[in-house]
Amino acid sequence: MVTPGGLVVLTDRRSAAGPLVETIAAAVRGGAAWIVLRDRDLPRDQRLDLAGQLRKVVPAGRLIVAGPDPLGGDAVHLAAADPRPAGIPLVGRSWHGTEPLSEVDYVTLSPIYPTSTKPGYGPALGAGPAARLAGTVPWLALGGIDSATRAAECAQAGAAGIAVLGAIMRAADPERVAQVLSGAFAAAQGVRA
Repeated sequence: MVTPGGLVVLTDRRSAAGPLVETIAAAVRGGAAWIVLRDRDLPRDQRLDLAGQLRKVVPAGRLIVAGPDPLGGDAVHLAAADPRPAGIPLVGRSWHGTEPLSEVDYVTLSPIYPTSTKPGYGPALGAGPAARLAGTVPWLALGGIDSATRAAECAQAGAAGIAVLGAIMRAADPERVAQVLSGAFAAAQGVRA
């Protein structure tokens, strides 16, 4: 299975400027390569329905579900305490550098920059220190990536991708924001290669 990279958008229906599925569809049109369905507070049947709606607008195989239940898919993103489900081919984990890592395909490291989604969460790692912390594990930069400059810094530091929530969810034009962030990341990644 392919490891997530490029622009990875995390969902949050409560902060979305418009209907969540429409926001995600716009982000995908703008260059989002992967989507992580969060919204873990929803009952399972509602999350399952939302996953089905998102799969209609997300490229095949590119929807990752936060938590150990893949909701009919084949990719999950786990918190530090979540058990690893059996038989799931793509597993990522939120990591802060202290939890043991085993059998994961990628990690998210956060916060890379101060973030308005989780104010006071940190301290911010910075892209370079996050890369050193990740070592050889493919990593997604998460937290405060709200500009082309920050997206490029993460690519230059060696991130496989940038995981973005607030900048996309709160955008009046999520397609345009996705274009800017994904374009800056891809351009900087190309220079690094």
